[in-house]
Amino acid sequence: MKKSVTRIILVLIIVLFGGAMYYLYHKNAEDPVVYETETPSKKNIIKKTVATGSILPLEEVLIKPNISGVIEEVFVEGGDYVKSGDLLARIKVVPNLNALIDARNNIDEARISLDDQKRNLDRQKSLFDKGVISKVDLERAQVTFDQAQQSYRAANKRYDIVKTGTTSGYGNAANTMIRATVSGMVLDVPVEVGNQVIESNNFNEGTTIAAIADVEKMIFEGKVDESEVGKIKEDLPLEITVGAIENKVFDAVLDYIAPKGKEENGAIQFEIKGTLSKQDTVFIRAGLSANASIILGRADSVLAVKEALVQFDVDTKKPFVEIEKGEQDFERKDIELGISDGIFVEIKSGISEGDKIKVWNEVKPDEFAN
Repeated sequence: MKKSVTRIILVLIIVLFGGAMYYLYHKNAEDPVVYETETPSKKNIIKKTVATGSILPLEEVLIKPNISGVIEEVFVEGGDYVKSGDLLARIKVVPNLNALIDARNNIDEARISLDDQKRNLDRQKSLFDKGVISKVDLERAQVTFDQAQQSYRAANKRYDIVKTGTTSGYGNAANTMIRATVSGMVLDVPVEVGNQVIESNNFNEGTTIAAIADVEKMIFEGKVDESEVGKIKEDLPLEITVGAIENKVFDAVLDYIAPKGKEENGAIQFEIKGTLSKQDTVFIRAGLSANASIILGRADSVLAVKEALVQFDVDTKKPFVEIEKGEQDFERKDIELGISDGIFVEIKSGISEGDKIKVWNEVKPDEFAN
């Protein structure tokens, strides 16, 4: 009985020893873990946020008529350069019947008053010749007659203006002649010959005849999310990229941030504007969609590493990297970080350009050799 127990124990010891040896053999047969390394390099790091928007003129003037009517002729088209005072279009007046009747009545009333003052002046002259009245009375009657005569002429001119839009002696100032009020490029002419237009007044903004702007003064107008608006401020530099113009970056300066946001698709958006630097070689068309990179910070030719290589101490939360001091032998180095662009981060102190930094992605020897 005792011999049987002893044999069983010996068998168990042999089996356990064999299993342990088998485990150690396979453990040692596994390929060792090899870590890649990367070295810091000099880079230009730009910290920025992006806003979407479009390119618009700094000042766009909408030309509107002072009289209602029908477009009789258009003298310009989009892309033309005009000077202040240049003729843009001519309007044919379609008179309002009520206004025409009122103007006609005013002429009749002015004629009646003129005839009455003429008779009065003739009487005063007769009495003055007889010595009944003084010269002062005669002159007063003459002034009244002259005023009535002037009112009659003015009534006739008003009738002509209501009927035709102009009158004799006022050809260049006629309301039917639509002229440019500023110099610049004609961006749009939204009317055609035969279109009816409405005059601009206190109750109606009127029909736009043409839009004119100085295309040498352009701005970027876009929107940023509420999560980004706290990071930006006026006078920050912008880098504008226009989708229709490839491989070209335009410089601008952020000069306006809306004090109040607007909700769009469930998010609060803030309007921003930036003035573009004058362009001598590239023509930027108004209305082109564009993206603006707002430069929050910049560091040129600084020592930098990938952010993925930086580790943080569990207790102190301070950054560090592991530097290779021998073959697959690494030591910890505390570092001081600067600005980051999301991929690379500036290293202010702690390591030098020639150091080899441990990459935390494990690779097999054959992958490492490749």
